Amino acid sequence: MRITVFGASGGIGGEIVRQGLAAGHEVTAVVRDPARLAATGDRLEVFRSGLTDPEELRGAVAGRDAVLSGLGARGREDARAGIATRLTVPVLRAMEAEGVRRLLVVSAAPLAPAAEREPLADRAMMAVVSRVLKPVYADLRVLEGELARSATDWTSVRPPRLLDKPLTGVYRTAVGRNPRGARQIGRADVAHAMLTMIDDPATVKQGVGVAY
Repeated sequence: MRITVFGASGGIGGEIVRQGLAAGHEVTAVVRDPARLAATGDRLEVFRSGLTDPEELRGAVAGRDAVLSGLGARGREDARAGIATRLTVPVLRAMEAEGVRRLLVVSAAPLAPAAEREPLADRAMMAVVSRVLKPVYADLRVLEGELARSATDWTSVRPPRLLDKPLTGVYRTAVGRNPRGARQIGRADVAHAMLTMIDDPATVKQGVGVAY
């Protein structure tokens, strides 16, 4: 499979690149600074871009089977500037221009409806997190609106608190909601879930919760 990864030097994006190469995919890693890309391999292509020009990005997505994005805000200031939306919309326009359909992006658990019979403590924790990181989630809501209006076969992957830990491959997913008691997941497992969902028709045009 030929895939393109945006945010390829970040935590989740870097894991997508590494795991994609290990699985035998041809991977195009789109980065602003190639020096920050840790992965190497014969099937790796590095595409340098400022991520603002859809015409430039057409070369990164043309002929690909899927596009996966780990783009997002690194803090509340980025979120207030709408960085997740601003960086992803040019990707959408480039994909639409090239007729590339499959897109998977990272969003966040607070954007999903609460799971059925969610424990009160987990509901309260989610409410607190949503207030503290309100600008981040506001940006992601705008992004998800752009996805819904696009011509792509998108999936919005919604993890809770992210951890830096080795890949386990053991986690839960829920289409259209969060798994019950969703509290945390490793970035490597989010990447694994995104790669697994590429060929899953049940996740197309859906938000998907993922958690341990």
